[in-house]
Amino acid sequence: MPFLSATLDRVKPSPTIAVTTKAAELKAAGVDVIGLGAGEPDFDTPANIQAAGKAAISNGHTRYTAVDGIPELKQAICAKFKRDNHLDYTPAQISVGTGGKQVLYNAFMATLNPGDEVIIPAPYWVSYPDMVLLGGGTPVCIETSLERNFKLTAEQLEAAITPKTKWFLFNSPSNPTGAGYSHDELKALTDVLMRHPHVWVMTDDMYEHLVFGDFKFCTPAEVEPQLYDRTLTVNGVSKAYAMTGWRIGYAAGPEMLIKAMRKVQSQSTSNPCSISQYAAVEALNGPQDFLAPNAKLFERRRDLVVNALNACPGITCPTPEGAFYVYPSIADCIGKSSAKGTLIDTDEAFATALLEDTGVAVVFGAAFGLSPYFRVSYATSDAQLTEACARIKTFCEGLN
Repeated sequence: MPFLSATLDRVKPSPTIAVTTKAAELKAAGVDVIGLGAGEPDFDTPANIQAAGKAAISNGHTRYTAVDGIPELKQAICAKFKRDNHLDYTPAQISVGTGGKQVLYNAFMATLNPGDEVIIPAPYWVSYPDMVLLGGGTPVCIETSLERNFKLTAEQLEAAITPKTKWFLFNSPSNPTGAGYSHDELKALTDVLMRHPHVWVMTDDMYEHLVFGDFKFCTPAEVEPQLYDRTLTVNGVSKAYAMTGWRIGYAAGPEMLIKAMRKVQSQSTSNPCSISQYAAVEALNGPQDFLAPNAKLFERRRDLVVNALNACPGITCPTPEGAFYVYPSIADCIGKSSAKGTLIDTDEAFATALLEDTGVAVVFGAAFGLSPYFRVSYATSDAQLTEACARIKTFCEGLN
């Protein structure tokens, strides 16, 4: 009798974490490594939010809380959805988890049965398909294209829906591409969903406040109010508020679904960290004036990286609407060899050779379900980004 669960055979470890770990190991060994793999802001949590966390400790808020969030945080989340997305929810429709990942996982565990399908546009965040598999469902990954700016079309969505489809999982702006759907582009998708009332919508809005230029963020239940009763809108404080380590994610949806998710969480982690919850109340209720300057900072970095990568032989880098990632194509590099003789036959081979030869750590495109590409996180300093792009250019110039 095998000791380990057969469920583990269906999933793989997170490639983004693996890249970050390998980069850290090389750096610890004395190698000059520039890590462009981690998806987290490089600045500190705002001082007022830090102070709220410290005050929570001083005020004795260090005990168990309600399984899926304290009342103060649920009220703050309701206010946030009304303020930012024009969506009305009650606290009974809110679930708070240990990061957005747990919230998504809870929803899948609470709703998926064997044979249920989940439509996921590719490229996708690396954890989506594996969470579906852990929940017993079947991921149906639909490839998008560089030519369409990595956005799923209404025709593709329509063709992917079957009687077994339970969820459509949607992420805008996207990790890994940064692609953001406009109101009209999203309306075309919601029009399709309106014709298929058995399909629920799970929308990951984690990068909502990191959008650039004239792009306006919108979310499916806002674009099509008739989808409200079958939409789970997921968000969190990790990215916009530089609180990745605090581990607070949340979602709003039908009370029946939220209750089922609470049951899953009650038998897994129970409540999120009490201190982090009080800090998240301050994040959502406190001053929001730093969000726009932070987005502007990332927009400048985006332009720096896009311009530098497009100057590299064999690389084509589109300009994303948001988040802090770019997803350049290396189609013209495939089949060549590096200056040190490594055959670049896949994007994984490209990323591996790039790290070993130059010390620049990126994540290969196959991890996100679409090749031949790689992901760069530009959530680091201008100096680091400039040096990293210079090394990538030297590496590409050496391919033959």
